[in-house]
Amino acid sequence: MKKFVVLYFAQQSAQAQMAESSPEAAQEGMKAWMEWAARAGDGIVDMGSPLGAGTEITATGATEAKTGAAGYSILQADDLAGAQALLDGHPHLMMPGASIQVYETLDLPGM
Repeated sequence: MKKFVVLYFAQQSAQAQMAESSPEAAQEGMKAWMEWAARAGDGIVDMGSPLGAGTEITATGATEAKTGAAGYSILQADDLAGAQALLDGHPHLMMPGASIQVYETLDLPGM
């Protein structure tokens, strides 16, 4: 099985979303995530977590990251299509403007 890094993007940061959610809305959101996790089953290597503020580091310095990455997960599947199928109906996509990016991890040469 191949491994895939899943990045969740949102117009609002995960911290802001959690701060603005009522306890009931937060509970419903977690229920939807747990239902997705049950469907994905062994395809989930690491459920991941929400992400806070980030920094973009370049050769000339560091600045606040502006990509809107809100969280991550790590999945396993036979191929990219299989990883994409695991994300079908994912609850993150219920948020306005939300998206998910999936990247296959590659082995380092000689490792």
